[in-house]
Amino acid sequence: MAKPEQTAITPIRSVDYPEWYQQVVRAADLAETSAVRGCMVIRPWGYALWENIRRELDRRFKATGHVNAYFPLFIPVSFLEKEAEHVEGFAKECAVVTHHRLEAKPGGGLQPAGELEEPLVVRPTSETIIGAAYAKWVQSYRDLPILINQWANVVRWEMRTRLFLRTTEFLWQEGHTAHETCDEAWDETIRMLEVYKAFAEECMAMPVITGEKSEGERFPGAVNTFCIEAMMQDRKALQAGTSHFLGQNFAKASGIQFQSRTGDREYAWTTSWGVSTRLIGGMIMAHADDNGMIIPPRLAPSHIAVLPIIRDESERAAVEPFCRDLADRLRCLTYHGSPVEVELDLREMNAGEKSWQWIKKGIPVILEIGPRDIANDSVFVFRRDKTRKERYGMPREGFLASVPELLDDIQHMLLERARAFRDQHIRTIDTREEFTAFFTPQNADKPEIHGGFALSHWCGSAACEDAINDALSVTIRCIPFDFGPKDTGTCIQCGKPSPQRVIFAKSY
Repeated sequence: MAKPEQTAITPIRSVDYPEWYQQVVRAADLAETSAVRGCMVIRPWGYALWENIRRELDRRFKATGHVNAYFPLFIPVSFLEKEAEHVEGFAKECAVVTHHRLEAKPGGGLQPAGELEEPLVVRPTSETIIGAAYAKWVQSYRDLPILINQWANVVRWEMRTRLFLRTTEFLWQEGHTAHETCDEAWDETIRMLEVYKAFAEECMAMPVITGEKSEGERFPGAVNTFCIEAMMQDRKALQAGTSHFLGQNFAKASGIQFQSRTGDREYAWTTSWGVSTRLIGGMIMAHADDNGMIIPPRLAPSHIAVLPIIRDESERAAVEPFCRDLADRLRCLTYHGSPVEVELDLREMNAGEKSWQWIKKGIPVILEIGPRDIANDSVFVFRRDKTRKERYGMPREGFLASVPELLDDIQHMLLERARAFRDQHIRTIDTREEFTAFFTPQNADKPEIHGGFALSHWCGSAACEDAINDALSVTIRCIPFDFGPKDTGTCIQCGKPSPQRVIFAKSY
């Protein structure tokens, strides 16, 4: 019987996927729980990853004409009350501030004092507070469109939290735009959805499916919600980004009116769209393995770790200068318009331990340099998308010349591997018996091990959607735009006519 291969992460994915995820986050030094229940500390490696996500998305937003601004963290309760459906959707998640100072209490300690005239909600999303600003800014059709994005934090009171995927406070961006016509707002909604899709696939190496949410999954107060959905390695869906066509609902609630070209008073047409630090959770679950994180090169905080292999002090004088020179030359290279980021690890610790630390962090390339490599003017290369058994040596100059191509190849391989996994676990299903079997766990102790995505017919009834969710904890992830067969059929729940297939899945 073959001895099981040693892994850096225990338990492995196939044994306990939820705990594997938590251990990858810890081993990669991405984040940790904080003293505040439900909140996280994002550690430097994880925050550098978020900074790269933010930088790339910000560039894409600005290329489509958007500018950044900042709006208050606190929102008067009366603002939320103006949009009834919106406040109902978020009411249970709101954190509320009722006092503005603390005072000493008898016997020691502190207690709230100075009750506010009106309670303030800590930002769960900003449609209402931004709508109040837009109502002042917009007087004429000449003031439109307004194309603004905000990078901020958000608080939604969560009972069950998981680092990056669902926390009480998280970081995100939220775009809010106002337009003269319905068509302009609609085009904006779809354009930003496509920006998210391109980012997910080109930078995160995470294949996504675009489509519209069902009414039951729609953003509170929106007319239409569109999304990008990705499959994780436990075959559950992750909603990785959303774009909302708000129609005139929020404009009417906030009083965003303008004088039209014909002289009439009209309400603006608005949109909102956003992604969050949940993307880091998606990246982990799309790419990480039983040895830790794997970061796509386009978003990696550092691209290459250079590790001197020094067995005794007599070797240091030759190995360290070679590694310093190599690191300096690597930093002179560029990858997609930015310098190649290099970690020269000169820490005095066991070489194997250093290597495993960088493996767990998911850095795309690790170079191990010892006396033999120097003698051959070569480097020993380990690609994080491959196994340690696939490490190889190559001439130093040849490696230097190949770095951009190597990083792009890793990026491409991660995307293709994730796409192949997703496509392997998508099934077209037409009978309720097969549908139920597809989503029934293969092992009662491992509810995450089920089929994946089902392309099945749905009649459009909320009652059928709810019945399926109640029975199997499966929801409609999206009504896809251009994915799967385009045929009519009968609803998987009630048997009534269905115009097209939708994607059913368990989800985060």
